[in-house]
Amino acid sequence: MMLEYRVNARRVDAHGSLARTKEAEIVLDTDVSGRIDAFNPAELFLAAIAACMIKGIERVAPMIKFDFRGVEVKLHGVRQDAPPKMVSIDYELIVDTDEDDRRLDLLHTNVRKYGTISNTVAAATTLTGIIRRET
Repeated sequence: MMLEYRVNARRVDAHGSLARTKEAEIVLDTDVSGRIDAFNPAELFLAAIAACMIKGIERVAPMIKFDFRGVEVKLHGVRQDAPPKMVSIDYELIVDTDEDDRRLDLLHTNVRKYGTISNTVAAATTLTGIIRRET
């Protein structure tokens, strides 16, 4: 079965754009000078990876009976100028849990194996990261 997604984005003015899907919208930083109150395309790309990982945890945790209280994802992307592209992305997946290290590794394996966005990104550039327990 194939799923399909639709997003509509439009330029608001020289300082930004707006993207919409379903009943949600997000302001995009499309200003050449940048703006601090919106995600630029690279930041939006990294946020999509983070959302994919968190959603993956939400999906797999009940299946493997993994108990957790919270999740944080920290991402760092490196962009080259010529040609412009993301050459590498690294992440730190921080989970608030009492589960043991073996179970934490199992969660990480499942998140990496079944993430639509993370799998797409990993096929196009270097995506590396760790999972750790929140201290």
